[in-house]
Amino acid sequence: MRKIYLCVAALYLGIVAAHAQTKTLPVKDSSNYQARKLKIDEINIVSAYYHQDGNNSAVTGGIGTEKLTDFANTFDLQLSKYGVGGNKHTFTFELGVDHYTSASSDKIDPYSVSSASRQDTRVYPSLNWTVSNDKTGNAFGLTGSYSHEFDYQSFGGGINLTRVSKDKNTQFDFKGQVFLDTWKVILPVELRPPGYGSGSDRDGRGNVDHSPRNSFSTSFSISQVLSTRLQALFIIEPSYQHGLLATKYQRDYFTDGSERVENLPGSRYKLPIAVRFNYFLDDHFVIRTFYRYYMDNWGIRAHTAELEIPIKLTSFVSVSPYYRYNNQQGTRYFAPYGQHDPTAVYYTSDYDLSTLHSNFVGANIRLSPPTGVFGWQHFNSLEIRAGHYMRSTGLNSNIVTLAMKFK
Repeated sequence: MRKIYLCVAALYLGIVAAHAQTKTLPVKDSSNYQARKLKIDEINIVSAYYHQDGNNSAVTGGIGTEKLTDFANTFDLQLSKYGVGGNKHTFTFELGVDHYTSASSDKIDPYSVSSASRQDTRVYPSLNWTVSNDKTGNAFGLTGSYSHEFDYQSFGGGINLTRVSKDKNTQFDFKGQVFLDTWKVILPVELRPPGYGSGSDRDGRGNVDHSPRNSFSTSFSISQVLSTRLQALFIIEPSYQHGLLATKYQRDYFTDGSERVENLPGSRYKLPIAVRFNYFLDDHFVIRTFYRYYMDNWGIRAHTAELEIPIKLTSFVSVSPYYRYNNQQGTRYFAPYGQHDPTAVYYTSDYDLSTLHSNFVGANIRLSPPTGVFGWQHFNSLEIRAGHYMRSTGLNSNIVTLAMKFK
């Protein structure tokens, strides 16, 4: 369940990243002295509503409802000033708040009025500082973040580095991140030892164990202007996780009729490799293509291809239809309900880790009039994005996103 709505968060937050811009502060005199007063560059507000339904809930062993709704909101504020050496210092504060309801998670304890994770709110603030040089384009930055939900809390830190060639045609970016998480080990009601708690802060029924999960990720990318119309981007993102990687309130059922909680290895290596091409056909059409190959040491292999064609209807109105296809070979630890080998060491019935293929189709419309949206000069742009997701396992979902930028 969590994996799904975190991916949703990544989807709509990507809208902000796709259209983020910075504004150069005014020159005060002929000596190119830059103003050193902290100034608001832009404000972004993004809201998304997500709904899904299916019949392969991992909480109940691969069967049962996957119905879930998520209402997610992010607010980010970007400020900047110029330092003594002429470098630009940019400070970005972001606050995210998600609220979800999950019918499948309510089955952790079906005998209670409401189990600990039937609904919850996730809060995740972050702060980034980046110093950049307007002339060279080079930049360096640091990020700190925090996230809290009913069964975990996370502290994060990161570093980012940008280097641009002298002719401005080549750019190299590096990002490194670490997340140090602590999980409540919540168990299905029938598999709890005597005196073991539910994990809910509201009922106080006994204590639960806590386990760490640490994640380390890097991203290396190089973008290249190949011609006046064609740009390319190559990305490699190796990562490593260690700790509690299984979701212990998800059940697994075996061929001998026994039942256990999900068990997966305590470490995981991931290696996504991607390439993107943007072709500027003319003043009205851009063709954006994307391909990614994914592999990990759990045996998952996946191919993802995406096509988006922004169409500029007027100087300030554009429409972008898009389509994404994914084909995944599942982990060797997966088996459907009641089909696990009793002698297996690791096992899961989470269909997110199974062999599957999916389609995601949608479109977005963006308004960015020179006089501002609705005539408000500081209301820089308004974007509405809608998409429909279809998976071969029977899972279907819809998402609608609203993004507003103020400058």
